[in-house]
Amino acid sequence: MTTAASKTYESVAPQRVAFLGLGVMGAPMAGHLARAGHSVTVFNRTASKSAEWIKTYGGRSAATPAEAAKGADIVLACVGNDDDLRSVTVGKDGAFANMATGAVFVDHTTASAEVARELSATAKARGFSFIDAPVSGGNLGAINGALTVMCGGDAVAFERVRPVIMAFAKACTLLGESGSGQLAKMVNQICIAGLVQGLAEAIAFGQRAGLDMKAVLGVIGKGAAQSWQMDNRGPTMIEDKFDFGFAVDWMRKDLGLCLAEAQRNGARLPVTALIDQFYADVQVMGGTRWDTSSLIRRLR
Repeated sequence: MTTAASKTYESVAPQRVAFLGLGVMGAPMAGHLARAGHSVTVFNRTASKSAEWIKTYGGRSAATPAEAAKGADIVLACVGNDDDLRSVTVGKDGAFANMATGAVFVDHTTASAEVARELSATAKARGFSFIDAPVSGGNLGAINGALTVMCGGDAVAFERVRPVIMAFAKACTLLGESGSGQLAKMVNQICIAGLVQGLAEAIAFGQRAGLDMKAVLGVIGKGAAQSWQMDNRGPTMIEDKFDFGFAVDWMRKDLGLCLAEAQRNGARLPVTALIDQFYADVQVMGGTRWDTSSLIRRLR
């Protein structure tokens, strides 16, 4: 279990919170909530992960999402996809069965805008609120409490949960009605896909030209070409290291959401569609769990 990094927490009244999903993102996020002084109950499909988390952070575990949600002021989730989200909310033993009137469900899963709107409507009919709140910043952002959180939903509910979310975030912004957070995350992933492919092509080109690419990145990284991807993934791409970060399988899931939404709203994503197929090539190469910067492997 990777423990949460040192962070100064805002002074917030302790809340009874539940956290569903203790993966590489969820575990440190829930850890920050515990260290910020909140009473945390966790649920994970693999119970051993819950037990390991409790050894590190305290709190208690629940056998089902419904049990975890019972008595909670705020329930947060970070699971895999739309189906996983429906399972922990409205599925058998889902959290919605025990959500209290006036409580708030905060979903940090990168999912579709459609499922966010669907679950928001269900929550409203049952007397509580739903905020879609996907995150950006990766595992290191979660560990360091420095995630960027993009939210959609009711403004009053958002203001209630924002101080709690800030336990693991550096920014938390309401962008509109339900689904807006998920749509903003799609914008984020579209930008990242283009940046990574451009960086991959640039590094591969420079290496073919015989340049010292570490030195080149050091120079151009001080100019208009600078980006987070260049600073953090450029050096590891040069070294052909991809055993960390955001996996190709996850990126393809996210880009699939972007392309499906584009079909619905009429947006044109020609470059995104092409890079999605490049990631498919990486999967065929055996890179399903490689970091997304592994796009450069296609060019070598």
